[in-house]
Formats: sequence, C-alpha cells, structure tokens
Amino acid sequence: MTTAHHLRLIDGMRTEDFPSERGLSGSGISGPGYHTALLLGEDDHDHGDGDEADRLELRAQRLAEHDALLTLLTLRWGEPQLVSLWSAQERMMAGEVIDEPWAEPVASCEHLQLWRADDRWIAIVLYLEEDGPGCELGVVVTVIDPP
Repeated sequence: MTTAHHLRLIDGMRTEDFPSERGLSGSGISGPGYHTALLLGEDDHDHGDGDEADRLELRAQRLAEHDALLTLLTLRWGEPQLVSLWSAQERMMAGEVIDEPWAEPVASCEHLQLWRADDRWIAIVLYLEEDGPGCELGVVVTVIDPP
C-alpha cells in the first residue's frame, strides 16, 4: 500500500460508523467506538525466507513509510502527541484490563503518535520486534480516550 492508500483508509475509518459488536471489518477489526487496521504488516511481503539483509531493508522501508505518513498527518492536524504507553503497560502487567482498542498497542508498543480530529482520536502505531527486524504499521480511529 502507498501512503496515499493509507490516507484514504484513515479518512474512511474516520467517517465510517462504528459497529455495535466487535468483529472483522474491511480493513481490520472494528468494535463499539473504534476501528483498527494494519497498514503494513507481515502479510504485505513474503520475507520469511529472505536473508537478514532483506528483512532489514524491509524494516527500513516501513520506517520510511511510517515517517512519510506522520509528516502528512502532521500537515493536516498539527503536531501529534507522542504518547508513552509505559504506565499503561505497568498497569496491564499488574492485572488491570485495558479496554479495546488500546489493549493491543499497550501490549506491543512503547509509544504511539496521537491526534484529535473532530470527535475522534487517530493513533499511528509502530509495532517493532524486540529482537529482530520485524516491523508493522497500524492505525486506530476511536472515540475512546487513550489509557
């Protein structure tokens, strides 16, 4: 997917009604008050059999696409809030249940970029493998306040 496709998907998610129950949507998973989608993930390119250099190149490409998307969204809505998920991770590890759509980012990321546009939060989430070159890019559009 190109950055233009990502922007169209995000715009669609911002205007689409939320379902009454959690389930698969055309772009990812949606539920009461939220839509999520994986913009760039493991299924986008078959790199499982590639060598380390190929995986590192793919990671670099995804990081560049992440940065390009952040630049365009910043032009639209201003500087994002860089939200650390550390305290929510600590609470989750202590047994607190983090509501959707925030549970996955909290469990998997150190931080996210967050905007408020109209009545919805838009979060760009970068999922990085701790001990490897894996890299996925996701988006959350929601009316549910971040944890």
